[in-house]
Amino acid sequence: MRTVAFHTLGCKLNFSETSAIGRQFLEHGFVKREFTEPADVYVVNTCSVTDQANKKCRHVIRQALRQNPAGYVIVVGCYAQLKPQEIAEIPGVDLVLGAGEKFRVFELAGDFTKEDHACVHHAPIGAVNTFTAAWSAGDRTRSFLKIQDGCDYKCTFCTIPLARGRSRSDSLSNVLQNAREIAARGIQEIVLTGVNLGDYGHQPHTFLDVVRALDALPDGPARYRISSIEPNLLTDEIIRLVAAAERFMPHFHIPLQSGSDEILARMRRRYRRALYTDRVQTIRDLMPQACIGVDVITGFPGETEAHFEETYQYLTDLDVSYLHVFTYSERENTLAAGMPDPVPHPVRQARTERLRMLSEKKRLDFYRRAEGQTWPVLLEGDEDAGYMSGFTPHYVRVQVPWNPAWVNTLQPVRLGPVTPAGVVTGEPVLIYR
Repeated sequence: MRTVAFHTLGCKLNFSETSAIGRQFLEHGFVKREFTEPADVYVVNTCSVTDQANKKCRHVIRQALRQNPAGYVIVVGCYAQLKPQEIAEIPGVDLVLGAGEKFRVFELAGDFTKEDHACVHHAPIGAVNTFTAAWSAGDRTRSFLKIQDGCDYKCTFCTIPLARGRSRSDSLSNVLQNAREIAARGIQEIVLTGVNLGDYGHQPHTFLDVVRALDALPDGPARYRISSIEPNLLTDEIIRLVAAAERFMPHFHIPLQSGSDEILARMRRRYRRALYTDRVQTIRDLMPQACIGVDVITGFPGETEAHFEETYQYLTDLDVSYLHVFTYSERENTLAAGMPDPVPHPVRQARTERLRMLSEKKRLDFYRRAEGQTWPVLLEGDEDAGYMSGFTPHYVRVQVPWNPAWVNTLQPVRLGPVTPAGVVTGEPVLIYR
């Protein structure tokens, strides 16, 4: 019986697609192995958001070959679309599949026999115009459900449109059917994912229709979350719907990238700071305890010390819960790569570190505000030194004593203090019925 192992780099969308590819292997009789174990076939799903992501990809490929030098290595994902020949030249790689080919493994891999050179199947990104549904199922508790792919935006720093193509979406009927199937497997929470999720559009439906229909789905899961949504697409109607919804959690992740309008213009972002502030304030007005995460990039070309301090002060004053901080890296075939006044790398790193310290401060403050409250926590199955953990609706991770009967269940938990390690302790509350 042949075996296969998977490794996913990058975003939640990649995890959903890896699971979809994995189900194809299981349907063909393969047995899944951990990536750290010997396997007959290795599938690496790549990211290429930063130069560091490319380096990680090459490291993972070498790791697979150390486990089994005779293993058949397949590379898919964004890096595979952007740099197929570069990947094909890595010793030991057998098959490279671009964005339009990654779900055609069994059509293109033959009998998974290693040759003396890699085979590349890679259509121009302009020819990629189909949507393939995907959702993850490796975690009993949570599934990432892909409902949208590609992006029509032209941000000057981003290669994603080059790696994934134009924006396209699943039909609402398929989204609902996938949600039913996920729930039928006992998975309690679905995270909606896409490249530009708020740009979902499958005539005649919009993202607002998706949220409304999923919340009303009688045989859906207990919880939904929205993974990441552009501030210009996060409308008042969506915020109000989430605030009133029974099953959509009060948790938003909203890319900012810079707190300077001048830098936002250079990035060709489709909003300015005032709109972002309004989005955060609207959420706070309707859902005071909501979790709000922020993406921010440091060291974009032309970002002066004054620009950075403007961003730092803006985020300091903004009532958000945590930051995801990315250090700008030049990407080929982007307008930003040729812009003047690049920021020295040590300065970029120093700015990243300052914002990450600010993020930790905000996260701890957000956690402390929840102390003493009781919330339903969806508990996960990993045991760590006699404890298990899970998330409240507003995305506070809570640790409670291990109880195998609570795995993948919603339990009322009274939130205790934050430990010096930044962990929220919790006390399960006995509910008499």
